Amino acid sequence: MRKLKLDELNRATVDEFKAQDKLPVAVVLDNVRSMHNIGSIFRTSDGFAVEQICLCGITAQPPHREIEKTALGATQSVNWTYYETPLQAVEQLRKDGYQIIAIEQAENSTMLHEFKPAEDGKYALIFGNEVNGVSDEVMQVIDGCIEIPQFGTKHSFNIVVSAGIVLWDFFAKMAI
Repeated sequence: MRKLKLDELNRATVDEFKAQDKLPVAVVLDNVRSMHNIGSIFRTSDGFAVEQICLCGITAQPPHREIEKTALGATQSVNWTYYETPLQAVEQLRKDGYQIIAIEQAENSTMLHEFKPAEDGKYALIFGNEVNGVSDEVMQVIDGCIEIPQFGTKHSFNIVVSAGIVLWDFFAKMAI
């Protein structure tokens, strides 16, 4: 087996990416503190062609060298907006027809493998702060909560790992 060379991957240009169909998902970062995590989520969002990223609260915004270290240019391809609070983002996304879903460990959450997205649904997936998770204020206004099953001794996945797992699952279930 031979690995493909970069010029054999047929990657879209930024303009082609912006024009292509997108996964009907908005990624909301609720006070994410690590710029490396932010950049990695941009890169993952590019890979799954999500519609947009909402950066909220203390979440840093491009352009920033520390974000670009892991984003590798995805800040240019993925549409993003900054909101002073995650509640402002939720309000706008709800107006835009998105179902608001927290990715969190919570009472009455739905396990990821049991979640069935609607064929014509639009989803805002909220990923929380690395220490505190999705803020309590946001948890009061969500439409639902998805939990990633875990079987080890740790209490959570890193936010980037969580985003990769959830976005892959949505992509597989909603294939664009």
